[in-house]
Amino acid sequence: MKNRYEALIVLRTQGKEESIKDTIDRLTGEFKAEGATVEQVQKMDKRSFSYVAGDLDSGFYANFIFSAAPAVVDKLKARLKLDADVYRQNYIRLASKKVAKAAVTE
Repeated sequence: MKNRYEALIVLRTQGKEESIKDTIDRLTGEFKAEGATVEQVQKMDKRSFSYVAGDLDSGFYANFIFSAAPAVVDKLKARLKLDADVYRQNYIRLASKKVAKAAVTE
C-alpha cells in the first residue's frame, strides 16, 4: 500500500549554486528509481541557518511530495544519507487525498 509523504531536503550549496536544478533533477530520479511516484517538487530557495553547524552556514531547501510504500522511505533515507549533496532530510507522512477531501467538505 502506498502512502503520501512530504520530504524536506536541505542541499549543500557552497560553490554549487548553478547546479541546484541538476541536483534536484537527480534526486527526483532517485525517488523514481526506488519506486516512488513524485507528485510535486517545490524549490524553496537558499536560506541561512539559525545557527552554524560546522563549516556550512546556509543551504538550498527543496520539498518533495510523493507516494511510496513505507519500505521505500527507509531506502531513500539510507541512500540520501550517503549523498554528498544532501545536508539534511526530513520525512512526514501526509493524509491520503481521500481523507483530506472529506475533511474539507465537512
